[in-house]
Amino acid sequence: MRAAIAGSFLALACLSASAAQLPIFDAHIHYSHDTWEALPPKAAIALLREAGVMRALVSSSNDDGTQKLHAEAPDLIVPELRPYRRRGEIGGWVRDETIIAHVEDRLKRYRYVAIGEFHVSGGDADLPVVRRMVQLAREHKLFLHAHSDTDAVERIFRQDPGARVLWAHAGFAPPERVREMLRRHRNLWCDLAFRTDHAPGGKLDPGWRAAFLEFPDRFMVGTDTYAAERWPFVVEHARWSRAWLAELPPDVAEKIAWRNGEVVFGPLAAALGKP
Repeated sequence: MRAAIAGSFLALACLSASAAQLPIFDAHIHYSHDTWEALPPKAAIALLREAGVMRALVSSSNDDGTQKLHAEAPDLIVPELRPYRRRGEIGGWVRDETIIAHVEDRLKRYRYVAIGEFHVSGGDADLPVVRRMVQLAREHKLFLHAHSDTDAVERIFRQDPGARVLWAHAGFAPPERVREMLRRHRNLWCDLAFRTDHAPGGKLDPGWRAAFLEFPDRFMVGTDTYAAERWPFVVEHARWSRAWLAELPPDVAEKIAWRNGEVVFGPLAAALGKP
C-alpha cells in the first residue's frame, strides 16, 4: 500500500489549490489499548489535525481508547462502540454472549453514533450476539459499522430493514458488486479504508469512478489505524486521497472527502453533547 500511495505524490504537485486543501472526514479510525502508550491522546489528535481531518469516526478495543480521544477533542472525534474488550476477540466475539452485557453497559454510560467496527461473515450474522447488536442499534438509533461480506450485510438488513449500515472497506468487494449492493439498500454506505484498488498508482480506476459517479452520496474515505504503527500513515493517506479525489468532479470529490461523513454523522455527533 505504501508503494501505491508513494506513486501518487507526483500527482499531488498538480492538484488545484481547492483539491489540495480538501478537509477529510476519516470514517475508519481505531485507538486500541496497545496504542495508548505508544501514542498518547494529544499526539494522536495532533496527527489527525496535521492531516486536515475535520472529524474522525473512532472505535477501539477496548472502548476506553475512544473515550480518551473524545475527551481530548470532542469537536473532532465521533465515537462509535466496538464490541471488543481486547484485540483477540475479533474472531470469537460472535459466539461470546458476555459481549452483550458489555455493550449494553457501555451504551448506558456513554453516547455513540454507531456500533462497530465489528467483524462478521455469512451465517454468523444470524447468531444471537450479532442479532442483539442489530437490535441495540435500532433501539438506540445507531449505525452499524460492519466489516462483512455481502451475505452478512444482507442478513443484517433482513433482521432490520430499517438498519443503517456503514460497510467497512466496502466489503473488499469489486466496484460492480458494491454498486449492486448500493442499488439494493438505500441505507448502506461504504468506507474505503485499507484499499488502494480504487486508485492504483494514484490514478482513479474506471470501474470505481463509475461507482463514485453513480453513488456520490454513499462513499467515505478512511485510514484504518488498526495498530500504533498505522497512525503516522493518517497524514500520508489524506494526501493520497486528495490526489485521486482531484480526478472527480469537484462536488463529488467534496462529498467523498468530507461532506458525506458530515451529512450522515455530523447531526448525530452534535446530538451527543445535548442532554
